[in-house]
Amino acid sequence: MRTAVFGAGSWGTTFAKVLADAGNEVTLWARRAELADRINADRINAEYLPGITLPPGLTATDDPSRALRDVQLVAIAIPAQSLRVNLAEWAGAVPSDATLVSLMKGVELGTTKRMSEVIADVTGADLRRIAVVTGPNLAREIAEEQPTATVVACVDEQRALMVQRACGGPYFRPYTNTDVVGCELGGAVKNVIALACGIARGMGFGDNTLASIITRGLAETSRLGVKLGADPLTFAGLAGLGDLVATCSSPLSRNRSFGERLGLGESLEQAQEATHGQVAEGVKSCRSVLELAQHHEVDVPITEAVEAVCFRGLTPAAMLDLLMSRSVKSET
Repeated sequence: MRTAVFGAGSWGTTFAKVLADAGNEVTLWARRAELADRINADRINAEYLPGITLPPGLTATDDPSRALRDVQLVAIAIPAQSLRVNLAEWAGAVPSDATLVSLMKGVELGTTKRMSEVIADVTGADLRRIAVVTGPNLAREIAEEQPTATVVACVDEQRALMVQRACGGPYFRPYTNTDVVGCELGGAVKNVIALACGIARGMGFGDNTLASIITRGLAETSRLGVKLGADPLTFAGLAGLGDLVATCSSPLSRNRSFGERLGLGESLEQAQEATHGQVAEGVKSCRSVLELAQHHEVDVPITEAVEAVCFRGLTPAAMLDLLMSRSVKSET
């Protein structure tokens, strides 16, 4: 199958490798020509995946029209908050029958739309043409071909099966799901919960604290998802608990690591500078997730506390006090 991946960061490059290893012809689109040239010359994306050799079936380009020529599947790995603007630049060149695959995890600020909804807005594609790949997707481990499972979600089950066949391989095991709402919300909210876990770890707290944040974070994710029509069982699976545990626990998680810096007392600006100008997706999405929850009158205390730390001057210590002083109630 002829495929394209838009976004040559760590996850976009990794998924392009997954597709190529599964036997597809893959074109990886990079915004910068020099990055595309280096990938083609060296067979390595040294900027984002140093040390990982890319397979022969993968080529890179900075020309979106060339990347999209005659493709059957287009995977998109662009930062969530810039998706709409970037996608608008080349959406007209997407073949009318191509399957669009979102690799992104976030909620758009201002519209509170999930990434599949933004893709539908910009391209005009029916939601049955849009799939989502989500789950515990730590790029480096997958690029190293460590065994992992993931979820391919699409309201059209047959299209989900097609994407499953396209990306399945010896080290990458995809499961299908038709609950796109639940799968996307699990991926978006877990970034915010991972920031909270990082903050707690930066403050010196241990595994009991992290387990409590993870579990209660899953509870608020489920509350929001069910309110929006998701299947509650989704949050017990790879797109829910699986992704949440990986992102909250791993030092490879940008959200967890960024949160640790906040917990150590760094400002948002200092943490961003220390991570070479990169801002964790949870920082960008916490306001939109909170806005979405407030619109639907869903209580999301961890998300609210993280947003206050990032944008309202709440200190990490005050965040923990705020969460621990909430009125006690039944867990269920």
